[in-house]
Amino acid sequence: MRMSRPTSLFLLAFGVWSWIIWVTFARNLWTGDNAWNPDGSPTSFFVVHAILAVVSLALGTVIGVIGWRGLRAHKRGDAR
Repeated sequence: MRMSRPTSLFLLAFGVWSWIIWVTFARNLWTGDNAWNPDGSPTSFFVVHAILAVVSLALGTVIGVIGWRGLRAHKRGDAR
């Protein structure tokens, strides 16, 4: 599959952006007032948003890797 250099850069930037945003979100979620019940167990709000953050980090990683591979292919001359 051939991918343009701008597309590769966009995908790589999206992957980096996802990590910046979702790590910040997860940190804020962990310390949030509505994340934990008084007995110390996580709330349903916390569970749902933690799953959302994990899935988004995984997808951001996959998209970033695709962009990185596209850039490497351009540098080697594999993609035209």
